[in-house]
Amino acid sequence: MHQPHPIDIAAKASGEPVFREVGVGPWAETHPGEPRPDDPQSVNYDRRFDSSLLDEGDRRNVLDQYRYWAVAAIKADLDARGRHDFEVAVENWTHDFNIGSMVRTANAFQAKRVHIVGPHKWNRKGSLMTELYQHVENHPSITELVECWKLRIAGEIAAAQSQAAAIAFRMHESAGKNVEAGNDAGVSDALLAEGRVAGCAPSGISTDALDASGVGNGFELTCMAQLAAIDQRIAELKAARVIALDIIPGAVPMETYRFPKRCLMLFGAEGPGLSEKALELADDVVYISQFGSVRSINAGAAAAVSMHAWISQHAAPQL
Repeated sequence: MHQPHPIDIAAKASGEPVFREVGVGPWAETHPGEPRPDDPQSVNYDRRFDSSLLDEGDRRNVLDQYRYWAVAAIKADLDARGRHDFEVAVENWTHDFNIGSMVRTANAFQAKRVHIVGPHKWNRKGSLMTELYQHVENHPSITELVECWKLRIAGEIAAAQSQAAAIAFRMHESAGKNVEAGNDAGVSDALLAEGRVAGCAPSGISTDALDASGVGNGFELTCMAQLAAIDQRIAELKAARVIALDIIPGAVPMETYRFPKRCLMLFGAEGPGLSEKALELADDVVYISQFGSVRSINAGAAAAVSMHAWISQHAAPQL
């Protein structure tokens, strides 16, 4: 069990300030008389719980809903809930202490992935173990990272197009069966041909067209909803961009920039900023407006502002 820091003990002894207790104590103290959830014989058995945390208490910087959960269980739940569509990358050429802070912020805002460019070893002090809950990838160069990311986007587009084609085929089969059964209530070949399978959604088949052809049952409407969602997803993927965050001539102010839903944000080291190659490979370069005497804010703070700008445009507020 972790011992309290001497400074914390002295602060509490002074009478000020009064600290809010973070986390929970051992299970036996917080849930007296209740069976432990790590006991397979217990009615409330849950394999996500960590026995050591149940023994010692959980003072980690995690949401209350994850108290006593094992790290792997928390990471799996974040994946199941769905991570946001932005990814962040930071160049690790100077062993910058801000990298840990960036990783922590990426966790707070549920980034899809974190990419470390350069040496595998990076300063983890500021991350406070949050890298354990993230998907962190290492890349030898910024060129390799961008190529890998773009290939992943292309693969997701191809997968979505394949999914749309499968749905359109099922609709076509259903229409054929209706015709064979004597029901003239099928989606015509002409409408299906107009479905733009290569572009992923048969926008030529609207709900109005379905009603006009007599097809209004749940199956077709469900298929149309699925195709519309795929169409939107592919549009987002095709609009994906690599965004460099740096203050250079020609950069766009973040205050007027509309972040694409799918994007890769590139951050550089404190001081020198991004490398020339990173700026060259970026689709857009965005900067945070400065109103004081300094040229730029701390790299970790800039990363937090940038990620939150994406959140404010694309994510619903959370407690």
